[in-house]
Amino acid sequence: MAHKAISIMRKRTKRRIQMKNILTIDVGGSHVKVMTSRVRKKRQFLSGSQLSAKAMVKKVKDLTKDWSYDVISLGYPGPVFRNRPIGEPHNLGHGWAGFDFAKAFRRPARVVNDALMQALGSYQGGRMLFLGLGTGLGSAMIIDGVLEPMELGHLPYRKSKTFEDYVGASGLKRLGKNKWQRKVADVVERLAAALQPEYIVLGGGNAEKIERLPRRTRRGGNNDAFVGGFKLWSKGTTGYRSKGQRRRPSKKFVCL
Repeated sequence: MAHKAISIMRKRTKRRIQMKNILTIDVGGSHVKVMTSRVRKKRQFLSGSQLSAKAMVKKVKDLTKDWSYDVISLGYPGPVFRNRPIGEPHNLGHGWAGFDFAKAFRRPARVVNDALMQALGSYQGGRMLFLGLGTGLGSAMIIDGVLEPMELGHLPYRKSKTFEDYVGASGLKRLGKNKWQRKVADVVERLAAALQPEYIVLGGGNAEKIERLPRRTRRGGNNDAFVGGFKLWSKGTTGYRSKGQRRRPSKKFVCL
């Protein structure tokens, strides 16, 4: 009888987890986009260099005041540790480092690097490199189900400039579309040679501007970030210990 009661309790807990309505927030350098797992309708507002963490929370609450949700997934454009940013973003305002989103929203929150959230939404198994072509250059890898956030965009590339300086939005504006595409192809080739992925996904708003995709590369979907945010709350999500073990982020899952 005891085993039967425990089994029933586990099934009920699983159903409660599956019934959670997840609000995913994708914070970018030009826009903040939101969607819930039940109402698959995207809403957004402009971000920019003056947007603080507190202002973002207020705007999200105002934008979603007619929505109900149970938990939060948030993609942040920078390194994250234990669900909090560990530094100020390059393309937004101040007040992000150490910000407690769970407290601000009064909901449980899982916060990861924005490129990692997009990568999780586009992952199809194996060894994948994700590169996000947006305001900057986001990057992440998933290796046999293990999530690994990265900051490749700030590595040196050419003439004292970084990868991001060449293939981010400022590089596109400075170089023009044709030369920018050649730089993207070169950066993809260099990073693929170093990291040896089985395939590469190009995401971000500027991925659609690539006319000829590099070898072993495909474009990500428009809603990959939201799909990844929903997956963060799925039972058995990569980066958490298996059933029967204490649930805590693994070293590979935490954004260092």
